[in-house]
Amino acid sequence: MTSTESTNPSVVLVHGAYADGSSWSEVIKRLQGAGVTATAVQNPLMSLADDVAHTRHILTQQSGPVILAGHSFGGTVITEAGTHPAVAALVYIAARAPDAGEDYAALAGRFPAPPASAGLEYSHGFGSLTEDAFRNDFANGVEPGLAGVLYAVQGQISQTLFQDRTTVAAWRSRPAWYAVSRQDRTIAPELQRFLAERMQATTVEIDSGHLSLVTHPEEVTQLIMQAVRAV
Repeated sequence: MTSTESTNPSVVLVHGAYADGSSWSEVIKRLQGAGVTATAVQNPLMSLADDVAHTRHILTQQSGPVILAGHSFGGTVITEAGTHPAVAALVYIAARAPDAGEDYAALAGRFPAPPASAGLEYSHGFGSLTEDAFRNDFANGVEPGLAGVLYAVQGQISQTLFQDRTTVAAWRSRPAWYAVSRQDRTIAPELQRFLAERMQATTVEIDSGHLSLVTHPEEVTQLIMQAVRAV
């Protein structure tokens, strides 16, 4: 390993619920085009502890400082995993960002209820969005054919996943960036703005639905690159 290889920042990308690592595909292409090593975590969505363990495993494989980015529920994961010594900065994309031990559901209840929540259905201990909720609320703004593909591969979440609480808040000890999705129907934009302001994040707003990493990958990549350059 050369000294250059050991000091260049890399990016680790964490997907949220109802998705998998491929949701970062367009962002990965752009990061690679900029000469940045990017790795997407494939989380099982069984428990926060499992997702954090998977993320930390990927973090240990990086040779230099890491920009850890999370989308949606992935924000909860990076909030817990982001205290790993390899992590130099955090990037939240329309993401949850709870404080240590915080009841996120109670916090979210202080803001407008997002339409997607009504489409979450559980069966035999696992949950997923109905096709209507997925297309119209989770993937609003995504080209219909691609939205159909994303629906077909959506990650099934355990019934208890959203009840798990973080034990730390990495954004209290790491610099943070946040992309608010103005047309979000999965996490209220008002809540996103609150979270970004609370963590004193460098914030941008994107005129997109929840899946800005799919519909606006250039803007998302630019924000991540801001963190890369800062490191």
